[in-house]
Amino acid sequence: MKRTTIGLVLSSLAALAPAGCSSTPEITSYLTPYRIDIRQGNFVSQDMVAQLKLGQSKDQVRFILGTPLLIDLFHPERWDYVYRFQPGRGAIQQRRLAVYFADGKLARIDGDVVAAAAAAPGSAATPAEPAQAAPAGK
Repeated sequence: MKRTTIGLVLSSLAALAPAGCSSTPEITSYLTPYRIDIRQGNFVSQDMVAQLKLGQSKDQVRFILGTPLLIDLFHPERWDYVYRFQPGRGAIQQRRLAVYFADGKLARIDGDVVAAAAAAPGSAATPAEPAQAAPAGK
């Protein structure tokens, strides 16, 4: 009799198990893996760009902004500072700043990071608002 009771309980559990799982809310919608934030490149703030002045040497620019992410061998007078932030959940943010030199002196700044003094109070720099200084004369 014990065997039939155990067999009956096990068979009823086996029959009810799939039905019980299908009526529960989808657990995978609540449980998702953790995704880390990924930061790559050189973060350049508006305050850092505000410290740049035309005519500064390469050493002074490197002191303010840090070592550039990219120095092109074919364009040694151009330094590129690129920053990319990919949050675990959310939109990717990317900033780009190019610094141009003429005769070893800062000649032009181009990119989507504007100086803090040039930006409107309370507004953030966007890629639609590129910051440009006067172009270098040739």
